[in-house]
Amino acid sequence: MILEYMTKAIERSSYKMLDDGSWFAEIPGFDGVWANAATVEACRKELLEVLEEWLLLKVRDGDEIPPIDGIQLRITRDSVA
Repeated sequence: MILEYMTKAIERSSYKMLDDGSWFAEIPGFDGVWANAATVEACRKELLEVLEEWLLLKVRDGDEIPPIDGIQLRITRDSVA
């Protein structure tokens, strides 16, 4: 489910070449998820890493994760006795 979610998120990403020849990418609706690298392939790889870290922080902090194309990640916490 997480891989499918990340795949759908990456499909929404936008890329642009900057004046210095490097690439910038972001995922609209995912504040703080962006990357910058020398090649578009490296930029995409970095963007995936940033997305993964962003998701882990959302889980850790109990923050809401936005749904994508009907995929909703919900984290439940069980009480430890």
